[in-house]
Amino acid sequence: MARVVRIGARGTSRRVVEKGSDNWAGDSFREEERKRKEAASGTYVTVGRGTKKVKFGDIADTRKASAKGRYVSSGRGTGRRKIQ
Repeated sequence: MARVVRIGARGTSRRVVEKGSDNWAGDSFREEERKRKEAASGTYVTVGRGTKKVKFGDIADTRKASAKGRYVSSGRGTGRRKIQ
């Protein structure tokens, strides 16, 4: 990959590092998110405005449903078109 300059400590330090692959979107992010979830599966998180706690590993995976065939509004909300 390429070498990039990373700036830290309020701009007072610089270091040159190898840039790895980006994993902030798509399938690579889902894989990274799954690894983090497995590592923290035994810890508890609070849900429901702090009234309940559940194990992090018990939370279902987050996947968005396809938007194909749905309508989206356009303009000032007066028009609509179907997503193919």
